[in-house]
Amino acid sequence: MSGVGPVEPGEGTRARDLTEEYSPSLPRRPRGRFGQWYDRHRRGALAAAAAAVLLTAGGYLYLTRPHAPAPAAPPYPSQVVDVTYLEPVATPKGVRPGSFSFAVALSVESGPPVTVRSISQPYPGISLTSEPLAPFRARAGGTRNVVITMHVTDCRKAPESAGLPFLDVTLRNTRAIEVHSYILGQRYAQHLSTALQGICKHTSR
Repeated sequence: MSGVGPVEPGEGTRARDLTEEYSPSLPRRPRGRFGQWYDRHRRGALAAAAAAVLLTAGGYLYLTRPHAPAPAAPPYPSQVVDVTYLEPVATPKGVRPGSFSFAVALSVESGPPVTVRSISQPYPGISLTSEPLAPFRARAGGTRNVVITMHVTDCRKAPESAGLPFLDVTLRNTRAIEVHSYILGQRYAQHLSTALQGICKHTSR
């Protein structure tokens, strides 16, 4: 009886050989100095990629952050300035005859300082000056007394009786420049009419 011993597996038939030959393998780390360089390069690339991700995320958060509301615009000067008639006052020395003076109070309720650039009145035959001279500045929360002096230059063009006289005041602040008309009330109308009649009583119209 001839016996047959255990059959030796042929080349490439062992489990280890099959695994090494047919199973997919991951890239292996190079060895030696090149392997060290590879490790350093790989770590640097990962660090750069992480930094890029953080930078992108930070930029996105910055661009999408809630924005503070814009500060409110200051008010228009005419909305916060008031001019109030006070009383007749003595005409300053050195003023030519045919003039009369009165005082007004100019107040600024709120907002930035307001500059009074000019003060005028609508009647022909009358000119006007002020003390302090325009332009002058008034601050919020304060009141400035202003002396207005009217100069009658032509009685024929001045009104015999002022109905609702007003002053045109040019105002400026950081928001705008405005010309605003202030009606000073019945007391001012009466005093203005009395002054004009007293100056022009001997002048034919």
